[in-house]
Amino acid sequence: MTHTPRHVLPVIVLAQFAGTSLWFAINAVMPDLQIQMGWPASDVGRLTSALQLGFIAGTLVFAILAIADRFSSRRVFLVCSLAGALCTVGALAQVEEFSALLMWRASTGFFLAGIYPVGMKIAAQWFPKGLGVALGWLVGALVLGSASAHGIRALSSQWPWSTVMLSVAGLAAVGGLMLYALIPEPPQKPKSANQLEWRALASLWTNWRVRASALGYFGHMWELYTLWVLAPLILATRFEGTQLSMAACAVIGVGAVGCILGGLGAKRWGSAKVATLQLSVSGLCCLLAPWLISAPLEIMMTWLIVWGITAAGDSPQFSTLTASNAPPHAVGSILTLSNCIGFGTSIVSIELFTSLATSHDLAMLLPWLGLGPLLGIWAMRPLWKKPAAPL
Repeated sequence: MTHTPRHVLPVIVLAQFAGTSLWFAINAVMPDLQIQMGWPASDVGRLTSALQLGFIAGTLVFAILAIADRFSSRRVFLVCSLAGALCTVGALAQVEEFSALLMWRASTGFFLAGIYPVGMKIAAQWFPKGLGVALGWLVGALVLGSASAHGIRALSSQWPWSTVMLSVAGLAAVGGLMLYALIPEPPQKPKSANQLEWRALASLWTNWRVRASALGYFGHMWELYTLWVLAPLILATRFEGTQLSMAACAVIGVGAVGCILGGLGAKRWGSAKVATLQLSVSGLCCLLAPWLISAPLEIMMTWLIVWGITAAGDSPQFSTLTASNAPPHAVGSILTLSNCIGFGTSIVSIELFTSLATSHDLAMLLPWLGLGPLLGIWAMRPLWKKPAAPL
Protein backbone atom coordinates (compact mmCIF):
# COMPACT_ATOMS: atom_id res chain seq x y z
CA MET A 1 0.00 0.00 0.00
CA THR A 2 1.47 3.34 -1.08
CA HIS A 3 2.00 5.87 1.69
CA THR A 4 0.45 9.28 1.07
CA PRO A 5 2.83 12.11 2.06
CA ARG A 6 1.36 14.36 4.75
CA HIS A 7 1.76 17.49 2.63
CA VAL A 8 -0.43 16.25 -0.24
CA LEU A 9 -3.87 17.25 1.10
CA PRO A 10 -2.79 20.71 2.37
CA VAL A 11 -1.15 21.49 -0.98
CA ILE A 12 -4.23 20.38 -2.94
CA VAL A 13 -6.47 22.43 -0.63
CA LEU A 14 -4.29 25.56 -0.97
CA ALA A 15 -4.06 25.15 -4.75
CA GLN A 16 -7.85 24.68 -4.95
CA PHE A 17 -8.35 27.82 -2.87
CA ALA A 18 -5.98 29.80 -5.10
CA GLY A 19 -7.48 28.58 -8.36
CA THR A 20 -11.09 29.16 -7.39
CA SER A 21 -10.34 32.73 -6.26
CA LEU A 22 -11.12 33.59 -9.90
CA TRP A 23 -14.80 32.73 -9.41
CA PHE A 24 -16.12 35.99 -7.91
CA ALA A 25 -13.45 38.44 -9.04
CA ILE A 26 -15.98 40.62 -10.90
CA ASN A 27 -18.57 40.37 -8.14
CA ALA A 28 -16.11 41.79 -5.63
CA VAL A 29 -15.53 44.94 -7.69
CA MET A 30 -19.07 45.32 -9.00
CA PRO A 31 -19.86 48.34 -6.76
CA ASP A 32 -16.84 50.10 -8.27
CA LEU A 33 -17.87 49.14 -11.80
CA GLN A 34 -21.41 50.36 -11.23
CA ILE A 35 -20.06 53.78 -10.23
CA GLN A 36 -17.51 53.94 -13.05
CA MET A 37 -19.59 52.39 -15.86
CA GLY A 38 -23.12 53.19 -14.73
CA TRP A 39 -24.13 49.53 -14.95
CA PRO A 40 -27.35 48.36 -13.23
CA ALA A 41 -27.15 45.97 -10.28
CA SER A 42 -28.69 43.17 -12.38
CA ASP A 43 -25.53 43.00 -14.51
CA VAL A 44 -23.77 41.14 -11.71
CA GLY A 45 -26.22 38.31 -12.34
CA ARG A 46 -25.46 38.24 -16.06
CA LEU A 47 -21.71 38.15 -15.44
CA THR A 48 -22.03 35.40 -12.85
CA SER A 49 -24.31 33.39 -15.14
CA ALA A 50 -21.78 33.73 -17.97
CA LEU A 51 -19.12 32.20 -15.76
CA GLN A 52 -21.47 29.41 -14.63
CA LEU A 53 -22.35 28.66 -18.26
CA GLY A 54 -18.66 28.52 -19.16
CA PHE A 55 -18.09 26.11 -16.29
CA ILE A 56 -20.88 23.84 -17.57
CA ALA A 57 -19.41 23.86 -21.07
CA GLY A 58 -15.93 23.17 -19.74
CA THR A 59 -17.12 20.31 -17.56
CA LEU A 60 -18.83 18.64 -20.52
CA VAL A 61 -15.87 19.11 -22.85
CA PHE A 62 -13.39 17.83 -20.28
CA ALA A 63 -15.57 14.78 -19.59
CA ILE A 64 -16.39 13.90 -23.22
CA LEU A 65 -12.74 14.20 -24.27
CA ALA A 66 -11.50 12.56 -21.04
CA ILE A 67 -8.90 15.31 -20.74
CA ALA A 68 -7.87 14.49 -17.17
CA ASP A 69 -7.41 10.81 -18.14
CA ARG A 70 -5.51 11.32 -21.38
CA PHE A 71 -3.13 13.81 -19.80
CA SER A 72 -1.59 14.25 -16.38
CA SER A 73 -4.15 15.71 -13.97
CA ARG A 74 -1.40 17.88 -12.50
CA ARG A 75 -0.63 19.36 -15.90
CA VAL A 76 -4.29 19.94 -16.65
CA PHE A 77 -4.66 21.77 -13.33
CA LEU A 78 -1.56 23.86 -14.07
CA VAL A 79 -2.60 24.79 -17.62
CA CYS A 80 -6.14 25.69 -16.56
CA SER A 81 -4.91 27.76 -13.61
CA LEU A 82 -2.63 29.77 -15.90
CA ALA A 83 -5.32 30.08 -18.58
CA GLY A 84 -7.92 31.21 -16.03
CA ALA A 85 -5.46 33.81 -14.74
CA LEU A 86 -4.89 35.11 -18.28
CA CYS A 87 -8.67 35.30 -18.87
CA THR A 88 -9.01 37.43 -15.75
CA VAL A 89 -6.30 39.78 -17.00
CA GLY A 90 -8.11 39.88 -20.35
CA ALA A 91 -11.35 40.78 -18.58
CA LEU A 92 -9.55 43.64 -16.85
CA ALA A 93 -8.14 44.88 -20.15
CA GLN A 94 -11.59 44.99 -21.78
CA VAL A 95 -13.71 45.73 -18.75
CA GLU A 96 -15.39 48.72 -20.41
CA GLU A 97 -16.85 46.51 -23.17
CA PHE A 98 -19.61 44.54 -21.51
CA SER A 99 -19.99 41.95 -24.28
CA ALA A 100 -16.24 41.26 -24.22
CA LEU A 101 -16.35 41.03 -20.44
CA LEU A 102 -19.09 38.41 -20.67
CA MET A 103 -16.92 36.35 -23.02
CA TRP A 104 -13.88 36.62 -20.76
CA ARG A 105 -15.92 35.52 -17.74
CA ALA A 106 -17.38 32.58 -19.67
CA SER A 107 -13.84 31.60 -20.68
CA THR A 108 -12.75 31.83 -17.05
CA GLY A 109 -15.59 29.50 -16.12
CA PHE A 110 -14.49 27.07 -18.83
CA PHE A 111 -11.01 26.80 -17.35
CA LEU A 112 -12.35 26.56 -13.81
CA ALA A 113 -13.68 23.18 -14.99
CA GLY A 114 -10.04 22.12 -15.12
CA ILE A 115 -9.37 23.40 -11.60
CA TYR A 116 -12.20 22.49 -9.23
CA PRO A 117 -13.25 19.05 -10.60
CA VAL A 118 -9.68 18.09 -11.52
CA GLY A 119 -8.50 19.01 -8.02
CA MET A 120 -11.18 16.71 -6.65
CA LYS A 121 -10.04 13.97 -9.02
CA ILE A 122 -6.44 14.29 -7.80
CA ALA A 123 -7.65 14.07 -4.20
CA ALA A 124 -9.76 11.00 -5.00
CA GLN A 125 -6.67 9.29 -6.43
CA TRP A 126 -4.59 10.05 -3.35
CA PHE A 127 -7.34 9.37 -0.78
CA PRO A 128 -9.57 6.58 -2.18
CA LYS A 129 -10.68 5.51 1.32
CA GLY A 130 -11.11 8.92 2.90
CA LEU A 131 -12.90 10.81 0.17
CA GLY A 132 -15.74 12.14 2.34
CA VAL A 133 -13.39 14.02 4.67
CA ALA A 134 -11.08 15.09 1.83
CA LEU A 135 -14.04 16.51 -0.10
CA GLY A 136 -15.02 18.50 2.98
CA TRP A 137 -11.65 20.23 2.91
CA LEU A 138 -11.65 20.66 -0.88
CA VAL A 139 -15.12 22.17 -1.13
CA GLY A 140 -14.22 24.30 1.87
CA ALA A 141 -11.27 25.56 -0.18
CA LEU A 142 -13.66 26.35 -3.05
CA VAL A 143 -15.85 28.35 -0.68
CA LEU A 144 -12.90 30.31 0.71
CA GLY A 145 -11.61 30.84 -2.81
CA SER A 146 -15.00 32.20 -3.84
CA ALA A 147 -14.90 34.61 -0.89
CA SER A 148 -11.28 35.63 -1.35
CA ALA A 149 -11.92 38.32 -3.97
CA HIS A 150 -14.17 40.16 -1.51
CA GLY A 151 -11.45 39.81 1.12
CA ILE A 152 -8.81 41.18 -1.21
CA ARG A 153 -11.07 44.12 -2.03
CA ALA A 154 -11.43 44.86 1.68
CA LEU A 155 -7.67 44.75 2.21
CA SER A 156 -6.95 46.89 -0.87
CA SER A 157 -9.71 49.46 -0.42
CA GLN A 158 -7.20 52.30 -0.73
CA TRP A 159 -5.94 50.98 -4.06
CA PRO A 160 -7.64 50.87 -7.49
CA TRP A 161 -10.27 48.13 -7.90
CA SER A 162 -8.09 46.58 -10.63
CA THR A 163 -5.85 45.35 -7.80
CA VAL A 164 -8.44 42.66 -7.06
CA MET A 165 -8.40 41.33 -10.62
CA LEU A 166 -4.61 41.24 -10.80
CA SER A 167 -4.32 39.69 -7.32
CA VAL A 168 -6.67 36.78 -8.00
CA ALA A 169 -5.00 36.18 -11.38
CA GLY A 170 -1.62 35.97 -9.65
CA LEU A 171 -3.04 33.79 -6.89
CA ALA A 172 -4.49 31.32 -9.40
CA ALA A 173 -1.21 31.10 -11.30
CA VAL A 174 0.74 30.46 -8.10
CA GLY A 175 -1.75 27.78 -7.06
CA GLY A 176 -1.30 25.89 -10.30
CA LEU A 177 2.48 26.09 -10.13
CA MET A 178 2.50 25.04 -6.48
CA LEU A 179 0.40 21.91 -7.07
CA TYR A 180 2.46 20.90 -10.10
CA ALA A 181 5.77 21.41 -8.32
CA LEU A 182 4.98 19.92 -4.91
CA ILE A 183 2.73 16.94 -5.65
CA PRO A 184 3.94 13.90 -7.62
CA GLU A 185 1.72 11.88 -9.91
CA PRO A 186 -0.99 10.09 -7.87
CA PRO A 187 -0.31 6.40 -7.26
CA GLN A 188 -3.97 5.42 -7.73
CA LYS A 189 -4.84 5.18 -11.39
CA PRO A 190 -8.51 5.23 -12.42
CA LYS A 191 -9.87 1.79 -13.31
CA SER A 192 -11.72 3.12 -16.33
CA ALA A 193 -11.76 6.28 -18.40
CA ASN A 194 -13.74 9.11 -16.92
CA GLN A 195 -15.44 9.96 -20.20
CA LEU A 196 -19.20 10.09 -20.32
CA GLU A 197 -20.97 6.73 -20.12
CA TRP A 198 -24.09 7.75 -22.03
CA ARG A 199 -26.10 4.59 -21.31
CA ALA A 200 -25.37 4.80 -17.60
CA LEU A 201 -26.71 8.34 -17.33
CA ALA A 202 -30.25 6.95 -17.09
CA SER A 203 -29.41 5.81 -13.55
CA LEU A 204 -29.64 9.47 -12.54
CA TRP A 205 -33.39 8.84 -12.63
CA THR A 206 -33.86 5.05 -12.53
CA ASN A 207 -31.61 4.43 -9.49
CA TRP A 208 -33.51 5.72 -6.45
CA ARG A 209 -30.34 6.39 -4.45
CA VAL A 210 -28.74 8.41 -7.23
CA ARG A 211 -32.01 10.23 -7.90
CA ALA A 212 -32.39 11.20 -4.25
CA SER A 213 -28.88 12.61 -3.85
CA ALA A 214 -29.02 14.35 -7.25
CA LEU A 215 -32.34 16.07 -6.54
CA GLY A 216 -31.02 17.12 -3.15
CA TYR A 217 -27.99 18.62 -4.89
CA PHE A 218 -30.15 20.48 -7.42
CA GLY A 219 -32.16 22.03 -4.58
CA HIS A 220 -28.91 23.03 -2.89
CA MET A 221 -27.66 24.67 -6.11
CA TRP A 222 -30.90 26.68 -6.51
CA GLU A 223 -29.98 28.41 -3.26
CA LEU A 224 -26.19 28.53 -2.91
CA TYR A 225 -24.78 30.67 -5.74
CA THR A 226 -27.76 33.02 -5.72
CA LEU A 227 -27.15 33.62 -2.02
CA TRP A 228 -23.49 34.37 -2.78
CA VAL A 229 -24.47 36.81 -5.52
CA LEU A 230 -27.15 38.51 -3.40
CA ALA A 231 -25.10 38.64 -0.18
CA PRO A 232 -23.40 41.96 -1.07
CA LEU A 233 -26.82 43.45 -1.93
CA ILE A 234 -28.22 42.31 1.41
CA LEU A 235 -25.20 43.66 3.27
CA ALA A 236 -25.28 46.94 1.35
CA THR A 237 -28.39 47.83 3.37
CA ARG A 238 -26.07 48.16 6.41
CA PHE A 239 -22.49 48.52 5.13
CA GLU A 240 -20.50 50.25 2.43
CA GLY A 241 -16.93 50.34 1.17
CA THR A 242 -14.38 48.26 3.08
CA GLN A 243 -16.90 47.10 5.65
CA LEU A 244 -19.17 45.80 2.90
CA SER A 245 -16.34 43.80 1.31
CA MET A 246 -15.27 42.37 4.67
CA ALA A 247 -18.82 41.37 5.56
CA ALA A 248 -19.38 39.72 2.16
CA CYS A 249 -16.11 37.82 2.51
CA ALA A 250 -17.21 36.59 5.95
CA VAL A 251 -20.72 35.50 4.91
CA ILE A 252 -19.44 33.58 1.89
CA GLY A 253 -16.17 32.30 3.36
CA VAL A 254 -17.72 30.94 6.56
CA GLY A 255 -19.28 28.23 4.42
CA ALA A 256 -15.89 26.50 4.57
CA VAL A 257 -16.56 25.83 8.27
CA GLY A 258 -19.79 24.05 7.31
CA CYS A 259 -17.97 21.95 4.70
CA ILE A 260 -15.24 20.83 7.09
CA LEU A 261 -17.54 20.19 10.07
CA GLY A 262 -20.00 18.43 7.76
CA GLY A 263 -17.26 16.12 6.54
CA LEU A 264 -16.32 15.24 10.12
CA GLY A 265 -19.96 14.80 11.14
CA ALA A 266 -20.64 12.52 8.18
CA LYS A 267 -18.14 10.00 9.57
CA ARG A 268 -20.44 9.53 12.58
CA TRP A 269 -23.96 10.19 11.31
CA GLY A 270 -23.66 9.65 7.55
CA SER A 271 -23.68 12.11 4.66
CA ALA A 272 -27.45 11.94 4.10
CA LYS A 273 -28.34 13.07 7.61
CA VAL A 274 -25.69 15.79 7.67
CA ALA A 275 -26.74 17.15 4.27
CA THR A 276 -30.43 17.10 5.22
CA LEU A 277 -29.75 18.89 8.50
CA GLN A 278 -27.82 21.64 6.78
CA LEU A 279 -30.48 21.95 4.06
CA SER A 280 -33.13 22.30 6.74
CA VAL A 281 -31.27 25.08 8.56
CA SER A 282 -30.43 27.00 5.38
CA GLY A 283 -34.04 26.66 4.21
CA LEU A 284 -35.21 28.06 7.54
CA CYS A 285 -32.82 30.99 7.04
CA CYS A 286 -34.53 31.69 3.71
CA LEU A 287 -37.96 31.72 5.32
CA LEU A 288 -36.86 34.00 8.17
CA ALA A 289 -35.50 36.67 5.81
CA PRO A 290 -38.50 39.05 6.03
CA TRP A 291 -37.97 39.41 9.78
CA LEU A 292 -34.19 39.13 10.12
CA ILE A 293 -33.02 41.32 7.23
CA SER A 294 -34.15 44.39 9.17
CA ALA A 295 -33.30 43.08 12.65
CA PRO A 296 -30.61 44.70 14.83
CA LEU A 297 -27.17 44.37 13.25
CA GLU A 298 -25.92 41.62 15.59
CA ILE A 299 -28.97 39.46 14.93
CA MET A 300 -28.86 40.10 11.20
CA MET A 301 -25.19 39.11 10.95
CA THR A 302 -25.76 35.98 13.06
CA TRP A 303 -28.54 34.99 10.65
CA LEU A 304 -26.31 35.53 7.60
CA ILE A 305 -23.38 33.67 9.15
CA VAL A 306 -25.55 30.67 9.99
CA TRP A 307 -27.01 30.83 6.49
CA GLY A 308 -23.54 30.99 4.94
CA ILE A 309 -22.34 27.99 6.97
CA THR A 310 -25.28 25.74 6.15
CA ALA A 311 -25.94 26.79 2.53
CA ALA A 312 -22.43 25.70 1.51
CA GLY A 313 -21.73 23.04 4.13
CA ASP A 314 -23.84 20.31 2.55
CA SER A 315 -22.13 20.52 -0.84
CA PRO A 316 -19.35 17.93 -0.26
CA GLN A 317 -21.88 15.53 1.20
CA PHE A 318 -23.94 15.56 -1.99
CA SER A 319 -20.81 14.80 -4.02
CA THR A 320 -19.98 11.97 -1.62
CA LEU A 321 -23.51 10.55 -1.77
CA THR A 322 -23.69 10.65 -5.56
CA ALA A 323 -20.23 9.11 -5.93
CA SER A 324 -21.09 6.29 -3.51
CA ASN A 325 -24.55 5.62 -4.96
CA ALA A 326 -23.72 5.72 -8.69
CA PRO A 327 -22.75 2.57 -10.63
CA PRO A 328 -18.97 2.15 -10.14
CA HIS A 329 -18.20 2.24 -13.86
CA ALA A 330 -20.17 5.47 -14.35
CA VAL A 331 -19.27 7.61 -11.33
CA GLY A 332 -17.50 10.20 -13.49
CA SER A 333 -20.41 10.43 -15.92
CA ILE A 334 -23.04 10.75 -13.20
CA LEU A 335 -21.05 13.41 -11.32
CA THR A 336 -20.47 15.32 -14.56
CA LEU A 337 -24.14 15.34 -15.55
CA SER A 338 -25.38 16.19 -12.05
CA ASN A 339 -22.85 19.04 -11.81
CA CYS A 340 -23.99 20.40 -15.17
CA ILE A 341 -27.67 20.26 -14.22
CA GLY A 342 -26.87 21.77 -10.83
CA PHE A 343 -24.95 24.71 -12.28
CA GLY A 344 -27.67 25.13 -14.91
CA THR A 345 -30.15 25.39 -12.06
CA SER A 346 -27.96 28.04 -10.45
CA ILE A 347 -28.02 30.11 -13.66
CA VAL A 348 -31.83 30.11 -13.71
CA SER A 349 -31.94 31.09 -10.05
CA ILE A 350 -29.30 33.83 -10.36
CA GLU A 351 -30.93 35.40 -13.41
CA LEU A 352 -34.39 35.27 -11.83
CA PHE A 353 -33.47 36.72 -8.45
CA THR A 354 -31.03 39.40 -9.64
CA SER A 355 -33.60 40.62 -12.18
CA LEU A 356 -36.40 40.72 -9.61
CA ALA A 357 -34.13 42.39 -7.04
CA THR A 358 -34.11 45.57 -9.12
CA SER A 359 -37.86 46.06 -8.62
CA HIS A 360 -38.80 44.01 -5.56
CA ASP A 361 -37.91 44.10 -1.88
CA LEU A 362 -35.21 41.57 -0.97
CA ALA A 363 -37.13 40.70 2.19
CA MET A 364 -39.97 39.35 0.05
CA LEU A 365 -37.72 37.64 -2.53
CA LEU A 366 -35.32 35.71 -0.30
CA PRO A 367 -37.91 33.25 1.12
CA TRP A 368 -38.37 31.89 -2.41
CA LEU A 369 -34.80 30.64 -2.32
CA GLY A 370 -36.17 28.17 0.21
CA LEU A 371 -37.85 26.24 -2.62
CA GLY A 372 -34.47 24.62 -3.31
CA PRO A 373 -33.84 23.31 0.21
CA LEU A 374 -37.49 22.21 0.42
CA LEU A 375 -37.07 20.09 -2.73
CA GLY A 376 -33.79 18.73 -1.40
CA ILE A 377 -35.25 17.72 1.96
CA TRP A 378 -38.18 15.98 0.29
CA ALA A 379 -35.92 14.15 -2.19
CA MET A 380 -33.44 12.97 0.45
CA ARG A 381 -36.04 11.16 2.58
CA PRO A 382 -35.28 7.65 1.21
CA LEU A 383 -31.59 8.00 2.11
CA TRP A 384 -32.28 8.71 5.79
CA LYS A 385 -33.41 5.15 6.43
CA LYS A 386 -31.05 3.35 4.03
CA PRO A 387 -27.77 5.26 4.06
CA ALA A 388 -24.98 4.29 1.72
CA ALA A 389 -21.61 3.16 3.00
CA PRO A 390 -19.35 6.13 3.84
CA LEU A 391 -16.48 7.00 1.55
